[in-house]
Amino acid sequence: MYFHPHFARTAMLLALMVATTVAHAGLDAQGQREVDALLAFVGNSHCTFIRNGKSYDAADAQSHLAFKLNYLVQRDKVNNADEFIERAGTASSLSGKPYLVNCDGNQRPSADWLKEELRHLREAQP
Repeated sequence: MYFHPHFARTAMLLALMVATTVAHAGLDAQGQREVDALLAFVGNSHCTFIRNGKSYDAADAQSHLAFKLNYLVQRDKVNNADEFIERAGTASSLSGKPYLVNCDGNQRPSADWLKEELRHLREAQP
C-alpha cells in the first residue's frame, strides 16, 4: 500500500500531537497551556531550525520538540514551560550543540527565541 509522503507526514504529526497531549500529565494547567502554545508557535513559524548543522522546517522542528517533550514528561523531567525550553528546546541531547533558529535571515539560539515568546505569552495573560 502506498501513502503519499504528505499524508504520512501529516499522520505522524497528528499522532505525535495526540501522544504529547496525553503525556502532559506532569505539567500543571498553566504549564500545559504554555507548552502547547510554544509548540504551536514553532509549528506556525516561517523560520528554519538548525539542529546538529542540518536545517529543518517549522513542522519538523515542532515534531522533534513534541517528541522530546513526551520523552521528558514520561520521565518526570519537565514540569513547566521553562523546563521545556531548557531541556527540550535549547540543545541536542546527543551532541550538546545548541539549536539555532533562522527567521528572515536573522540567526539566533532557539532558547532565546522560545524564552522571548514565553515572556510574550505570560505578559498577555490576564
